[in-house]
Amino acid sequence: MDLSYWSTDDYRDSWLRALRRVDAAQDEVDSCLVTSVSEPATANFVHAWPLYRRGTDVYVQNSVIFLTELTEEFRPAEPWLSIEPRATVDEDGNEISEWRTTIEEVRAFLSTCQ
Repeated sequence: MDLSYWSTDDYRDSWLRALRRVDAAQDEVDSCLVTSVSEPATANFVHAWPLYRRGTDVYVQNSVIFLTELTEEFRPAEPWLSIEPRATVDEDGNEISEWRTTIEEVRAFLSTCQ
């Protein structure tokens, strides 16, 4: 975890916003937990765990957001705007590793953070 740009409080606040976004959705929404970010103006990438809510399931993947490949500027307050849509197979046909949890488990975790 890079602490040169964000403090641990910044990461926590970002995670809370991302998880609340997942919780507030009625059925389907994409969000992400930033796991490492440097100054976006000079960084090449951001590490994140995209969260894809589909009904009562929430899928989590590991991702690197390449800042030079974005069509719009990276927004640290809304990092989910920079994640790719959920895919289960990459461009080479390999299965993408992901974890499945439930919205109930996300809510249970959120209740410990408030």
